[in-house]
Amino acid sequence: MTTANTRITRILIADDHAIVREGFHTMIERLPKMQIVGEAENGKELVSMALELKPDIIITDIKMPLMDGVEATRILTEELPATGIIAFTLFNEEELVGEMLEAGALGYLLKSSSRQEILDAIQAVCDGKTYYCSQTTVQMARIIARSRPGARGRFARPGFTEKEKAIIRLICEELSNKEIAAKLGISMRTVEGHRERIQEKMKVRNTAGIVVMAIREGIFKV
Repeated sequence: MTTANTRITRILIADDHAIVREGFHTMIERLPKMQIVGEAENGKELVSMALELKPDIIITDIKMPLMDGVEATRILTEELPATGIIAFTLFNEEELVGEMLEAGALGYLLKSSSRQEILDAIQAVCDGKTYYCSQTTVQMARIIARSRPGARGRFARPGFTEKEKAIIRLICEELSNKEIAAKLGISMRTVEGHRERIQEKMKVRNTAGIVVMAIREGIFKV
């Protein structure tokens, strides 16, 4: 029987370009406790392989032949609710990312994301959290905030104190922890503590996630 410390995260990837799949496979092999269990080159193959392999995580391109990532995600969210899906996308596919999230994906990564960010995204989705690429733009945050999350993306609306709301708004205005501390007359350590609690309440892992949730909850207006 495996324990939480020894369990291997089983990953299925889908992309219609062999070079992308090969590069991703090589990178994942170097990560601890990660295993690529399959590679699909189109949406139909992704659905078929996923139903057979039942991976923990699926990382899929959006634009693929035969069936795109959005339709495949809709099917797999229904059939494999325990499997977390992450969209793997180009920088100019913003509207499609919104469609993926509505279909049930729990997050997205740019194809230019670093190995560490991919690892962070996989871990976040394994924990049932959402993950938005750290390079999320204000326009992308608006699109994500307007999208209606799929079934696994929904959770009870968190409550925030007035101090937390003030910090959230300053984070959205791109102030650093040091600048927030100076503006509110509190210590950096206090800001860091608030930030950690905010991320935990929102179930996000980075600033991009905070911005998206702040817009979605009406705490920050762009």
